[in-house]
Amino acid sequence: MVKLRLKRMGAKKVPFYRIVAADARARRDGRDIATLGTYDPTKNPAIVNIDEEKVIEWLNKGATPTDTVRSLLAKNGTMQKYLDSKKSK
Repeated sequence: MVKLRLKRMGAKKVPFYRIVAADARARRDGRDIATLGTYDPTKNPAIVNIDEEKVIEWLNKGATPTDTVRSLLAKNGTMQKYLDSKKSK
């Protein structure tokens, strides 16, 4: 099963995350299938960059976002676009 989740990057006590599609059995910082965006919580406000087309493509393929990624996608409006595209089919 593929999950959309955060992969931690950056130095100690200075977190930086990549939003990735990864096998659910893979380690958190292990191998990922595709990089879909970035999340930087150290800035105020937090910076979120998401490739919406790739995310919607993975969601259509059946990927499941984690709770944190789901909330980031909802704040960005990507989840609403996905749900609208799903209803129109």
